[in-house]
Parts: sequence; structure tokens; C-alpha cells
Amino acid sequence: MRVFLDDNFLLGSRTAERLYHDYAKAMPIIDYHCHLSPQEIYENRTFANLTQAWLYGDHYKWRAMRANGIEERYVTGGEGVADYDRFLAWARTVPRTIGNPLYHWSHLELRRYFGIEELVSERTAPAIWAQANAKMAESGLGARDLIVKSNVKVVCTTDDPADTLEYHRLIRDLPDFDVKVLPSFRPDKALEIRRATFLPWIRSLEQATGIPLPEYEALLDALGSRIDFFHETGCRVSDHALDAMGYAEATREEAAGVYRKALAGDPVSAEEERRYKSYTLRFLGRRYAELGWTMQLHMHASRNNNGRMFEKLGPDTGYDSIYDGPVSDALVRLLDALERDDVLPKTIVYSLNPNDLYVLGTAIGSFQGGGIPGKMQLGSAWWFNDTKDGMLEQMKALANTGLLSRFVGMLTDSRSFLSYTRHEYFRRLLCDLLGDWAERGEAPDDLELLGGIVQDISYRNAEAYFGF
Repeated sequence: MRVFLDDNFLLGSRTAERLYHDYAKAMPIIDYHCHLSPQEIYENRTFANLTQAWLYGDHYKWRAMRANGIEERYVTGGEGVADYDRFLAWARTVPRTIGNPLYHWSHLELRRYFGIEELVSERTAPAIWAQANAKMAESGLGARDLIVKSNVKVVCTTDDPADTLEYHRLIRDLPDFDVKVLPSFRPDKALEIRRATFLPWIRSLEQATGIPLPEYEALLDALGSRIDFFHETGCRVSDHALDAMGYAEATREEAAGVYRKALAGDPVSAEEERRYKSYTLRFLGRRYAELGWTMQLHMHASRNNNGRMFEKLGPDTGYDSIYDGPVSDALVRLLDALERDDVLPKTIVYSLNPNDLYVLGTAIGSFQGGGIPGKMQLGSAWWFNDTKDGMLEQMKALANTGLLSRFVGMLTDSRSFLSYTRHEYFRRLLCDLLGDWAERGEAPDDLELLGGIVQDISYRNAEAYFGF
């Protein structure tokens, strides 16, 4: 019987072991999509205890704790609940997560950052708590320290167009921190014209630009100026949450009419929203292409399902799920509209619904070209698919419909500075997949070839693709 989490964890063959240890393990990390705080990176935020580093803001763990019957005040924190009590609640939950990637991730994080090899349980919790807290107290293990320890070279945060990006500029001037921390352009609030956030966000963009936005043309100018500002600060990636993928042909005049209705406080229909979004996305895609940016489209999340808990806790608290609506027609029409105008940027598409993998893989294959290797990317397994099976299925779908060897690899999509072990997890699975193909005679027994592909997917493809 294999030892849990040994040096060859997830590696099922000698070829896989050699691919991981000789080729993948030491490669740097480019984390091209995450939700880390640039302010916390600049300030090198430290953590008073393991709960702050492990449980604050981690809705993956919160969902598991709720499923284990843990009271909400121990999950997200409540008046009079100590951090240690929350940690004990999580320690009682961890043994129940076997089969969930949280079991692997939790133990990998303890080993890689704190040198703790004990299995988490209610019995071992006091010793783990004391050892981890002592490690943080003696060595700091602040936000920047954890990034450096993880061998990260580039971090792309997620930033609103109205953001000042002050912390990105401050990070750039730090004397002893060589990691690039770059913004990503996330204009969701500009697109969600039917939400209550739209008009307040327009006011915030007016403040950021110093320009009034009474007309749609002014909004497009403001978005264009913010794109230029982000570009000057090192941004090379945009990101869009398109939970329900829709597309409708529209003219600039039609989009402007919808914008005027929204500013006047008049109701906007779903069809009008589609027209407004579609034209605005085409405008943004053109600008991305002009600057050589990559456009990311995150699709098919059903967010804030539990209305009562949303009112109590807000978004990103573990009450989301997979959306199962159609995707192909709208996505193809959007990409084709940009391609017809010869302004289709490098694009990464993700769907939270794993049933969409082959739909997306074949759709993007229709738009490859321009002399750019892997111009159109099937994005890494995301959120609920960020599992052993999910990662393997994504890679297999990509291999079957395109070129796995051109894949730009893993990202954390996380708010936790301890999440970089997910790159190790992914790389082990990648090596196991290629190693298995070689062992079966489905790929050549050529370590130089396979090892080169492993290093490309782990780091080099992303380095060349994004141009950071």
C-alpha cells in the first residue's frame, strides 16, 4: 500500500515520476488569474494564526464545513467566536473531506509551508495549531514571503476599471521583491447594466477619470482610457464573468439607447441588455487586440443562489453552483464578430459546466490562427472542476480537440496565499497523464520530448503567450 502524500503522490508510473521530479517540480509559476489583494501583497500582510491564513475568505472550506453540520458562526465567524474555535471546527471537518481535493490541498499546504506532516483531525489540532502559529511567528510568512517561497514569478490580480492601481505601482518600486504583480482588467460592472451596482459604478468611473459620462460614447472613451492606464501599469490580461452567455447583433446607436435608459432609471429588458453587452464586448475586444492583450471569458456560474444568506453575508461566501444554459451559439457569434473585423484578441474560454468542455474545445478551434501558437485556449479546470478528475478531463478534452502541448497551464483563481500548492497538484496530474500514455505505448518513450511539453505547460507557454 502506498504511503499517503509521499514523494510520488499522484504519480502512477516510473515515467510519471521522472517527468515530475526532473522536469516539472522546479519550474516557476505564472499565476495569470487570481483574487489576491495587491494591498496585502504590498504590505506583506502577516497572519496572527493559522485560521487567518487558512479559513478567512476561503469559501471552498466554508462549503465543506456547512455540509459537515458546522454552525455558521464557526464557518464565517461570529461574535465571541475565537479563531482557535473556528480552526477546531475545520479540523473536525477535514477527515470527512476524503475524496474532495480539500483533503489533499489542506495537507499539502501544511507540509509545504509549515513542515507539518501530521494528518489533520480534532485529536491533532492542538499540536498543529501550536506548530503552525510558531512557524508564522518566527519566520514571518507574510504574503510576499509565501509568494516567493512558492517560486512565483508573475501574479495577475483582478481589478475594476475604476481602481487607482496604487498598490501595483508601489509593489513595482519595492527594492527586494522581484515578482511582477500586475493588474487584470475586469469590467463586469460596466456590462451588468440591469444590476443595482450599475449606476453607482458609473459614478465611481466618473470620479476615476474626472469625466462625466452622460452618453454611451463617453463611457466607451472612459473605458478606453482606463485600458490605456492599465496597460501602462503592466496589465496584459482582461477578464469577464459572463455567467449566462448571450449575444445579439447591435449597432452603436442601439447600445447607446440602452445606456440612456439605464441612466434615466428606466427598466432595461433582457434583450436590450444582450445588445448592450454584445456591442460593448466587441468594443473591448478590439482594444484588447490592438494592445496584444489576452481576453478571458469565465462562463456559466450560477451565483448567490441562497437569497437569505446572500443578504446576510454577501457574494463569494460559498452559495454558488454550476449553470447549465446554452453556450455555443452565443460564444461563436461573439468570436466570429471580432474575427470578421480582424480584431479577435488572444482568448481563453472557461466554463464552470464540465459538459461544455468539448463544445468550447471545438468552438475555439474554428478561430485559431494569426501565427500565434495556441491563440485560442481552453481554460484550466475552474472552481468546482478544480479537482483531480476535473483537471484530467480538461486536459483530455483539450488533447482530443486541439493541442495540449500549447496549453498555458494552471492558475489559482484564489484569495488565499497558501493556494500555490494547487500548481504542484496540477503538475503531478499532468505528468501522470503523459507518463501513462507513454507506459501504454500511446506516446513515445522520449523523456526529452515529454519533459519539454511538461515544462512548456508548467511555465514556458504562459511566459510566451502573455508577454508579461
